[in-house]
Amino acid sequence: MIWVDTLVQGILLGGLYALFAAGLSLVFGVMRLVNLAHGDLIVLAAFVILTIATTLGLHPFVAVFLAMPIMFAVGWGLQTYILNRVLGDDILPPLLVTFGLSVVIQNTLLETFSADSQKLTAGPIEAQSVALGPTTVGLTPLLTLASAILVIFALNQLFYRTKLGRAFRATSDDPVTVGLMVIRPNNVFAIATGIAMVVATIAALYLGVRANFDPTIGPARLLYAFQAVIIGGLGSLWGTLAGGIIIGVAQALGAAVNPEWQLLSGHVAFVLVLLFRPRGLFPRAND
Repeated sequence: MIWVDTLVQGILLGGLYALFAAGLSLVFGVMRLVNLAHGDLIVLAAFVILTIATTLGLHPFVAVFLAMPIMFAVGWGLQTYILNRVLGDDILPPLLVTFGLSVVIQNTLLETFSADSQKLTAGPIEAQSVALGPTTVGLTPLLTLASAILVIFALNQLFYRTKLGRAFRATSDDPVTVGLMVIRPNNVFAIATGIAMVVATIAALYLGVRANFDPTIGPARLLYAFQAVIIGGLGSLWGTLAGGIIIGVAQALGAAVNPEWQLLSGHVAFVLVLLFRPRGLFPRAND
């Protein structure tokens, strides 16, 4: 019974990691960009939600809808005016620029909000639970997993069922040829990053409701997101969900054996997957 509960809690935790990773996976799938500032942008989104909720007296689940267009604009602006200038065959310039962005975001948040921990207060929903067969789970973790599944389903529908998705795939496959047509690759990249920031805002909501956050926790969120993307297979959105769940379950099982092993267990699972499936569990066929 204890192990069943541990497994369920690990799956629910994996939903949060999948939300961290979904935007990173989208950006990599469209433009082959590894954004080292992704974790800090999630934290930035959490502070945006906190500011809106505090200033306007709104519930975080309402404030997030006002934060989404703000973060879309942030992502669009970063891609248009900074990241598009360094994209190319050499992967080093984007890595250096996004690392610099990470440092800038962290220090700006520290100057603005201080190093004190913050939390998004969601009221009674934080303590509510739901009976699922032999186990009982928190409503917020359950909503987190449901949101992760919904977000990844929506991104897949966007990617494979819409005109914008066709533009994403065409630009990803051959930006030079696409540039000779009506589509402008830089605009496509900017929209993709904007959408990734909307997903990051949803992740930030659940991050802030479930635990305290401060300006320095971004790199750890990036690590979980990066591991989930690699485990699932680069560019595979459903694989990202699977990767997040694998990390979550590994951490839950490790913590059940010894609380000190929680983080280590997730890293061990990541290494084991790489040993047997270097390209991830569900790599895209054209990768």
